[in-house]
Amino acid sequence: MIPAPFQYFAPRTVNEAIGLLQQHGDDAKLLAGGHSLLPALKLRLAQPAVLIDISRVSELKGITSNGDRLVIGAGATYHEIATSEAVRSGCLALAECVGQIGDIQVRNRGTIGGSLAHADPAADLPAVVLALGATINVMGPNGARSIAADDMFVAMMTTAISPDEVMTSVTFPILGRGEGAAYAKLRQPASRYAIVGVAAYVKLDGGTVAACRIGVTGAGAVAVRQPAAEAALVGTSGDDAAVAAAANAAGDGIDYLGDIHASAEYRQAMVKVYTRRALTEALRRARA
Repeated sequence: MIPAPFQYFAPRTVNEAIGLLQQHGDDAKLLAGGHSLLPALKLRLAQPAVLIDISRVSELKGITSNGDRLVIGAGATYHEIATSEAVRSGCLALAECVGQIGDIQVRNRGTIGGSLAHADPAADLPAVVLALGATINVMGPNGARSIAADDMFVAMMTTAISPDEVMTSVTFPILGRGEGAAYAKLRQPASRYAIVGVAAYVKLDGGTVAACRIGVTGAGAVAVRQPAAEAALVGTSGDDAAVAAAANAAGDGIDYLGDIHASAEYRQAMVKVYTRRALTEALRRARA
């Protein structure tokens, strides 16, 4: 199908993009990599009167290591993130996550900012930013502000970003000694979207789990943390029994989706399976 008619703008700066958002309001949509928006345009599921292409904004590019933090431009592609030595050495789980998204064409065009702003319930990245405690940085007419990952995802395809704001970067902590993170997912074979995806982060202190964060995507309408499972692991040695107990506690607070790919009951079961896998690998890395 052919998209509905729209005006097209290609700003060169973040401020110019913000000005266009203010000018056109709800009639405008931002276009980054396009792999989420373009299919919706072709099916006329989205019919914006104005399309603002931010793919040429240089301020949104780049990946930098800033002390104990990785700062990834919102316009960085999945391929750039997956192959970045700074990301692979400082936050391997993130590199592995984006390396599993779609196919090579998607990874060369899709962007981290586009994925997080779109907040597709089956997207991989929301689980990872939740588990790693990332920060989403945005710019709007009132200046810059930061959104904690825990506050980012409000509902299906709805985030805490205001309509007149542009995501500029995402900040991730660089993992140090005694810390480990991993992402495990049950993928839909054709699209490679997550039927269930679980990201886990652990921190060890003297052989005891001092901190744990778990993010789940794909199972419900919005990516969520798993506080009961996290609490079940903290304070333990992270042995097999503790991991099993944490995995068994996973899945609370999710309004499970059911569709042609998996029933709600199956997704609920798989959350426990993939929580166990993600925690096991995160612990292995923390002990390495």
